[in-house]
Amino acid sequence: MKTRYLALAVAATAFGASGAYAQSSVQLYGLMDLSVPTYQSHADANGNHVIGMGIGGEPWFSGSRWGMRGAEDIGAGTKIIFRLESEFVVANGQMEDPGQLFDRDAWVGVENETFGKFTAGFQNTIARDAAAIYGDPYGNARLTTEEGGWTNANNFKQMIFYAASATGTRYENGLAWKKLFDNGIFASAGYAFGNQTSFGTNANYQVALGYNGGPFSASGFYSHVNREGNTNQSFSVGGNYTFGILRANAGYFRYLGNQGALGQRQDNAWTVSLKLSPKGPLDYQLGYQQMRVKNAAYNADGNIPNANIGAFDPTSGLHNGWKETLYWSAFYHLSKRTEVYLAGDYMRLHGGYTVGTTFGATNQLELTTGVRTRF
Repeated sequence: MKTRYLALAVAATAFGASGAYAQSSVQLYGLMDLSVPTYQSHADANGNHVIGMGIGGEPWFSGSRWGMRGAEDIGAGTKIIFRLESEFVVANGQMEDPGQLFDRDAWVGVENETFGKFTAGFQNTIARDAAAIYGDPYGNARLTTEEGGWTNANNFKQMIFYAASATGTRYENGLAWKKLFDNGIFASAGYAFGNQTSFGTNANYQVALGYNGGPFSASGFYSHVNREGNTNQSFSVGGNYTFGILRANAGYFRYLGNQGALGQRQDNAWTVSLKLSPKGPLDYQLGYQQMRVKNAAYNADGNIPNANIGAFDPTSGLHNGWKETLYWSAFYHLSKRTEVYLAGDYMRLHGGYTVGTTFGATNQLELTTGVRTRF
């Protein structure tokens, strides 16, 4: 679902050294998401359920955030751009990541009509943005040079980590280039410095290629992550097709993660989803995903760590298993800025696939209602 910001813009003009006038703007924007009530089964070691506000305080779909973005037109089809964005929790008013003020974006860059968009700083991985068109039914159906996102706090979010870097689903010390060509081809590349004396340690690089073609869009990426001395590689391809009021999405992920003396972990994951958008205020989403692991070590808590995290326990041995999740939702749009929603998911674990939030249970049900608004 495309996010639309109602922005407060401040525009000014400045006379440049070249004698040309430059147009500048700064925008303040934000989004608030509150999920209440939320139900989660198997929420403790005794098998009890919990009813609360969000999942661990987190909203279901979108991290609540506020931010500033700006641009200065310096002529010749070129703009200097920046973004600062911070996430917070509506349920308790706290910062999402204590001690990190701008935990979603902190970057500056240049955008040119011919050469594309170059940005430097803390920002989405380009693999995350490329896969957002098929990762779930909630993002933009078209490839763009803007940052995209997947859903927030639920049992089907974890597939996003196949598109992550050494520092999570955003680059630290990152460089990114994106270009959408007139013929519909999309290309991008990213690199994140490890800031280590050993070149390449905790660094990563990614490339992505895609195409917007009428009723469909398709993309794929390759990711190479060096994390704690181990190499992690991900490959993915997928896309979507729109049939009138119905959009279908599908994608495949392959992950290879070195685990030191334990050898290589191998994941195969895939996702399919639908979005139905009839005329009127309602739309509906349905999706299924499966994540299979082979030769995967557990982390220190005895669970399968997310891809690219590097938090495996070298004494845990190797495990095979798979996780499947079915999810669904319905939105009622009160206006262009505000909607209410009903959503849920059901997860099952098989073989040696374990998830800490189930406390040893092999299944979990999550249900919620909520409201989301933008300014």
